[in-house]
Amino acid sequence: MISSLKISGSWNLFTLTMVILFALPVISLMVTAGSAEENVWEHLLSTVMPGYLGNTFWLMLGVGSGTLLLGVSSGWLISMTEFPGRRVMEWALLLPLAFPGYIIAMVYVELLEYSGPVQSQLRLWFGWNSFQDYWFPPIASVGGAVTVLSLVLYPYVYLLARTAFLQQSAALLEVGRMLGKSLKNSFINVALPLARPAIAIGVSLALMETLADFGTMQLFAVQTFTTGIYNTWFGTYNAPAAAQLSLSLLMFFCFFIFLERYSRRKQRSHTKDSIMNVQPRYPLSGIRAITALVFCLLPVTFGFALPAGLLIQWALESWRNVMLDRFFSDAGNSLVLAGVTAFIGVVLGILLAYGTRLSKRRRVHLAARIVSLGYAIPGPVVALGVLLPFAWFDRTIDAWFKESYGISTGYILSGTVFILIFAYLVRFLALAFGAAESGFGRITPQMEEASRSLGKTNLQTLKQVHVPLMRGSMLAAGLLVFVDVMKELPATLMLQPFNFSTLATRAYGYATEELLKEASLWCLTIVAVGLFPVLFLNRQLRETSPRHYKEI
Repeated sequence: MISSLKISGSWNLFTLTMVILFALPVISLMVTAGSAEENVWEHLLSTVMPGYLGNTFWLMLGVGSGTLLLGVSSGWLISMTEFPGRRVMEWALLLPLAFPGYIIAMVYVELLEYSGPVQSQLRLWFGWNSFQDYWFPPIASVGGAVTVLSLVLYPYVYLLARTAFLQQSAALLEVGRMLGKSLKNSFINVALPLARPAIAIGVSLALMETLADFGTMQLFAVQTFTTGIYNTWFGTYNAPAAAQLSLSLLMFFCFFIFLERYSRRKQRSHTKDSIMNVQPRYPLSGIRAITALVFCLLPVTFGFALPAGLLIQWALESWRNVMLDRFFSDAGNSLVLAGVTAFIGVVLGILLAYGTRLSKRRRVHLAARIVSLGYAIPGPVVALGVLLPFAWFDRTIDAWFKESYGISTGYILSGTVFILIFAYLVRFLALAFGAAESGFGRITPQMEEASRSLGKTNLQTLKQVHVPLMRGSMLAAGLLVFVDVMKELPATLMLQPFNFSTLATRAYGYATEELLKEASLWCLTIVAVGLFPVLFLNRQLRETSPRHYKEI
């Protein structure tokens, strides 16, 4: 008994230590923000803050409305109706998830800007000479950012709405049908209220991604908190101001998460398995079937097919000018960073999840929940929070060596790959932890008791019993972390070592120099890697969704 308590205490100590380590960025931001010698907020409120707040409000309103419309409507059509092409659209609607927002923004800036092919062709057709002769919607605007992000982020809502509709009781929908409810009325009065909690989560995820977006806003010249943190740090080197902006955004994130969970705290829905296996599917024909197919095709076309097709075309046109040695160097850097981060993240995620499984103490579980908030923190906030303490450490060590030995140590941690991987872990460990926790949840505690009765320690039980049973969860966790590291832009831009680039930072650098065609190979590689979790996710959905349907 005493030995068991010691082992449990060791796991608790490990879990709490990891939480403190990964909370270091937030602690450093608080310390730096409190060290401001002047009233930074007064200056911010009189200059950039109104613009940040206004743009953020319109972005959230626009993206929330866009993802809600596209995600819920397509989820309902795919799960509850039958029309030609539905099976293809079922997985095709997930494809825009493979596109990072900044890459699709690059494509549409190149396509729709004044010197782009669309406006150039319009001037040729109608004999216009300059922009004063005609009106064209500006792509580099809040409206352009809303459109692009809605196309990229609606799959979050579609995925959860589709799952919620499929898991609803067939009996409830049949009752509505028997009462004379039309397809539209059944959707509004029965299916939609039941799916509201899942839809709220999907919209919340899309809005948090919008708030955290950096590349799209920078390319579209839309000033938000995220771009403001980056510009304040690299433009004025004002660390206290950047830290205060970061904490403001972080507090807004925490409030947003609390509000979302509070809004659905009492929402519960329960159905019996026996009535979930047979789902009503309404057959559509004629103009209704065509309308449904076109509606599903539009987001897939503009959110994936058109951008991917243009990138392939530009890559074929510019492949002779591509510096292959640079491409392979950047690809190698991205693969190494993503692979190392994914491996460490999976290991730490399993250890943290196992520690919470063993512990009965509430503070340990609360500490683990804090780690899971890292994914909601925007990249610039994580980067700044990581950079400040490590830079202080390097300066302190360098000053001590100069004073004691007359030599300079330079940058030991900051400006190295180490700090970059640490920032990735702070940001994406939540993915590995969540997948590991889900995997442990499917393993009965009796297996642990049987292992202990055979004299196995907790660590031996984890290695010999749990890990073999969690290979699927470990693969999913590693894949998610790997792909997100490959796509991560702002944290990499702020922390990458000198003369070191990844696929994401090189593509962004080309885009800022208006050399998108040269960046097409880099962008295509990122998108191709991003397809793997999309295909994996669709496979999981097919395995867990009800397999038997009937038509009404």
